[in-house]
Amino acid sequence: MDGKVFLGGGGDNYGEQQGLALKYGNRHGLIAGATGTGKTVTLQILAEGFSAAGVPVVLSDVKGDLSGLAKAGSAANKLHAAFSDRAAKIGFDDYAYAACPVTFWDVYGEQGHPLRATVAEMGPLLLSRLLGLSEAQEGILNIAFRLSDEQGLPLLDLKDLQALLTWIGENRNELSLRYGNVSTASVGAIQRRLLVIENQGAAQFFGEPALDLADLMRCDDQGRGMVNILAADKLMAAPGLYATCLLWLLSELFEELPEVGDPDKPRLVFFFDEAHLLFDDAPKALVDKVEQVARLIRSKGVGVYFVTQHPGDIPEDILGQLGNRVQHALRAFTARDRKNLKQAAETYRDNPAFDTETAIREVGTGEAVTSMLGPKGAPGVVQRTLIRPPSSQLGPITVAERQAILAASDLGAKYTQPLDRRSAYEILAQRAETAAAAAERAEEVAETAPAAEREFNAARRYSGSRVSRSTARPVASRSRDTFGSALSEAVIKELKGTTGRRIVRGILGSLFKGR
Repeated sequence: MDGKVFLGGGGDNYGEQQGLALKYGNRHGLIAGATGTGKTVTLQILAEGFSAAGVPVVLSDVKGDLSGLAKAGSAANKLHAAFSDRAAKIGFDDYAYAACPVTFWDVYGEQGHPLRATVAEMGPLLLSRLLGLSEAQEGILNIAFRLSDEQGLPLLDLKDLQALLTWIGENRNELSLRYGNVSTASVGAIQRRLLVIENQGAAQFFGEPALDLADLMRCDDQGRGMVNILAADKLMAAPGLYATCLLWLLSELFEELPEVGDPDKPRLVFFFDEAHLLFDDAPKALVDKVEQVARLIRSKGVGVYFVTQHPGDIPEDILGQLGNRVQHALRAFTARDRKNLKQAAETYRDNPAFDTETAIREVGTGEAVTSMLGPKGAPGVVQRTLIRPPSSQLGPITVAERQAILAASDLGAKYTQPLDRRSAYEILAQRAETAAAAAERAEEVAETAPAAEREFNAARRYSGSRVSRSTARPVASRSRDTFGSALSEAVIKELKGTTGRRIVRGILGSLFKGR
């Protein structure tokens, strides 16, 4: 089908052939249906179609099945005869097995090239929303980013942000005079939220080398769009990290890509499998962010497609922006199921040839009720559609096959080896070491001073039997100025030799140990 991604259709009891118009591919879409009804195959054939049209694709692979896109199907497959029969039935005359050009990515660096972003790129607004911070906590996070800029403390990975927050907590009195109240309780709350996502693997996600978005938007030497597969089977166990990764990608694309209006085909298409995991228990601010990005990123030529069990899993404000829809079967075993089925049917433009609600309930595996955007972007009449068979392998490839693809990728040298540049963590650690050394030297000078001089200096601190207020605490004042922090006088007096250095590290937290 010229200018379209072929979906299927035709045959007995089905309407005409259905296709997704490339020029409306950036109008977003939805693939919904109960477990086992064929959503993953529909995602697979859409990814094949976009890739063949020269459109790069990014998709999250929740179950590992989509790695089969990297390998052509085979006549040895037990479903070969069924695939051939279906292709003939729907008029798919040029059906043939073929692989897609694939790049594998993985936040954990196990099943693909490591996917990373810096804390600075994430920014305080997005990061605070993802962490679910209160207004006061968000304010402290903004202070951290401001200090990062003003004092030359780059925030590249999580330990940079954790170290800077520790420094802010220790200098809260001085900082409060300039930025407003800084409470240790709020700093501690942010640190605990960071610890949660760190335990989920965020320490591997935040860092360098950060992803270059151009590497997601490549085509191979045959002009086919690269299919970027994000391994998400392990990532789905950490929904906060998954949301962080997703929103950062979309936000970065929106900020960096120029406006293109309505191009002849999308510049990039995103598929997010098990999309309900993105919204389950998500704070309203996070949902608002997704809605904003989905609404505005269309003008950048980027299409976003959600894959989930039921349309109701997607917030209404976002659902209303999804123009291309493939609805697989929904079951109606309970009163709630029947209500959801009715709601799903009401979102389609009626076809007088059949009842939409009944069709959604009755379509079998590999069949669907579809509605694609037609002329002038108007929703098409709902159609019963027999989904075409995939050209790539149905099911996952082997570990050896995945490793061979990774080894052959030209991106391995760019992303495999992590970088740890001098940043906020190292700079603050050096400040601590410098302060400890300065305090040690001051104590050595004091210890080697002649006894008479020490007695004379001590006598100057007294006026009769009363302590002079102006000279009561000179050592602590100089130490605080040297270190640039709010360390107490009692601690400064204990800074001697290696023991002193250990005390400084202990006060700053375990962040600076073992470096």
